[in-house]
Amino acid sequence: MSEVEEFLTPEEEKEIVAAIRTAEMQTSGEIRVHIEKSSQEKEAFERAKEVFHWLKMDQTKEANGVLIYVAVHDHTFAICGDKGINEKVPKGFWDSTKDVMQKHFRHKQFKQGLVEGILKAGTELRMHFPWKHDDADELSNEISKA
Repeated sequence: MSEVEEFLTPEEEKEIVAAIRTAEMQTSGEIRVHIEKSSQEKEAFERAKEVFHWLKMDQTKEANGVLIYVAVHDHTFAICGDKGINEKVPKGFWDSTKDVMQKHFRHKQFKQGLVEGILKAGTELRMHFPWKHDDADELSNEISKA
């Protein structure tokens, strides 16, 4: 089994997807999690921006997608928000979200760190991009892997 497959159990993956659904129930924003072995010798944030584009997260109607990117072997992660959300969140918001996640990651509580990061992002998205009756789930809630 690969490092990516071993990173989370199937049950933990289900809990993360449930957290994404919960967060997105109150916002038009889109949250995705991507897990891969390595950031391919790039800074995690630079690789996250590539994955963001690859997953078509830069094509949402309101430019309000958020990607939580994890490179398992490299022991690194990044949060990448689209321009619509980045223009609205307070300065330092993504750093504070990363700090919440990092506290759990240090203790190998990866599922809990991801869930808390997702819910924190969802709360912020809800403030700036509240859910409307005509909102459609534009992107998959499933964890993507490479």
